Amino acid sequence: MTHATRPTTPATATRSTAGSQRLDPGSHGHPRTERTRQERDEMSPLHRFTERIESAELLDPVASTVRRLAGPLGRPSMLRDLLTGRWLGHSVHPMIVAVPIGSWIGSAVLDATGGSPEASRRLVGLGALAAVPSTATGTADWFDTSGAEGRVGVAHAALNDVAVALFATSWYVRRNGRSPLAIGLSLVGLGAVGVAGYLGGHLAYSRGVGVNTTAFQSGPSEWTRLVERGGLPVDEPVGATVDGLEFVVVARDDRVDVLESRCTHRGAPLADGTVAGDCVVCPWHASRFDTEDGTVDAGPASVPQPAYRTRVVDGWVEVRRREVGGLRRNPVGASR
Repeated sequence: MTHATRPTTPATATRSTAGSQRLDPGSHGHPRTERTRQERDEMSPLHRFTERIESAELLDPVASTVRRLAGPLGRPSMLRDLLTGRWLGHSVHPMIVAVPIGSWIGSAVLDATGGSPEASRRLVGLGALAAVPSTATGTADWFDTSGAEGRVGVAHAALNDVAVALFATSWYVRRNGRSPLAIGLSLVGLGAVGVAGYLGGHLAYSRGVGVNTTAFQSGPSEWTRLVERGGLPVDEPVGATVDGLEFVVVARDDRVDVLESRCTHRGAPLADGTVAGDCVVCPWHASRFDTEDGTVDAGPASVPQPAYRTRVVDGWVEVRRREVGGLRRNPVGASR
């Protein structure tokens, strides 16, 4: 892999008048201090629970066992592409989990309002069945995690498994009609689903598992010089940087393709990958992206790679971004 850099404008350095104190961007100029015990105590119990899970190394062997048993979900294949959502453009898991959760909530509503016992039982059973593909898609998304994310994923899955067992038992008990035991099993199951949902939200929104890793990056909106055309080998990935953003450049016989280098799946540097036919191959998990438009040719990635418009002017390859998503244009401010 070749790496080319373009001189960029140095970042403006600022010095804090508070000496060695560090300022928090959101603290309005007040020095940032370590979190106090009182502040930690004011955190929600679920947040403290999650922090303990993240540091629970005893879950690591469990995670390793799950990966071994679920090996087919971790290998590049049509099955994994189906489960991770390459055909959809993003993860399938958040969509499909609505089926079991909605079914179980619907059953609880029928139980609470005196609705049809048979309909309630069917909803409990439907939720239990729908949990199978939900588990498969979640496992496929989780497979490439490690450390804190891997541990929280194990706890998330374990709670969901407990919920499924409770609902399955409730479904069996309901064969002779609705009973307090059946309702109680379902309610406890809903509680487990709620906590599992919190952990799943933590994985997605706090840890970024399954999130496009380039979502908050934004390349130049105007034509900008990136790298000299004459020094580019054909059909080889070349790294280049402009304004702090890394790109992978692939010269073809009749054009130059430019993608952002950070893989949308887990952030691997595509400039360290290889070129195979029309695609650049991720060096970490072997996702394949079409170099011309960023389309995912093979997973586990599901989100296309940001592709840039290119032209050659005075011997230089110039780039300009194609999309103008709000967060990518302005990741800090907000329109009001």
